[in-house]
Amino acid sequence: MRVVGAGLGRTGTLSLKFALEKLFGGRCYHMMEVGAQGHVDAWYRAAVGKSVNWHELLADFEAIVDWPGAAFWGPLSEAFPDALVLLSHRPLDRWYDSASSTILPDVENDGSDEALAFRRMWHAIRNDFTPDWADREATIEAARRHNEGVIDAVPADRLLVYEPGDGWEPICDRLGLPVPDEPYPHVNTREQFLQRREERKAERPAD
Repeated sequence: MRVVGAGLGRTGTLSLKFALEKLFGGRCYHMMEVGAQGHVDAWYRAAVGKSVNWHELLADFEAIVDWPGAAFWGPLSEAFPDALVLLSHRPLDRWYDSASSTILPDVENDGSDEALAFRRMWHAIRNDFTPDWADREATIEAARRHNEGVIDAVPADRLLVYEPGDGWEPICDRLGLPVPDEPYPHVNTREQFLQRREERKAERPAD
């Protein structure tokens, strides 16, 4: 594990996933991996305070970003003491506008056991972050506490505070890697996220 991402979802984390995979030639964990890897129950156990073997859970990955990992940046950074802690962030008003229309509301539910288990996991993590996510000021304050907690706890020589738009250079500089000769990835805008949601709804069979 070379990078532990402490940044909240909707801070450019999917672009960051693709960027780190390009740099490492290996895999970067992200929320989109949770169901695909069969890890929903493991993250739920972590959310309710049960022990998780992080080395076993993340054995196939060289980095982790986005939720649910961001909720556990502390134990992850302890489990992987040589990893760079990367705090992706953006102005909190803009972050809330994006997150409140995409990832913070209830996740989609098709009634399947898998969807119900995922919702249980996500609710446990989200509600620990803030049970008042629909309250703009309360959620922005929770995000501020999260970011400040990372900055206060992680030694400066192990921490990279990163904003979408910073590009390759800060990451490559801290990791001692050459800058790729291609544009930094830019994916999963709010519009793209919402479009995919509507496409998935349209694909579902009518009751």
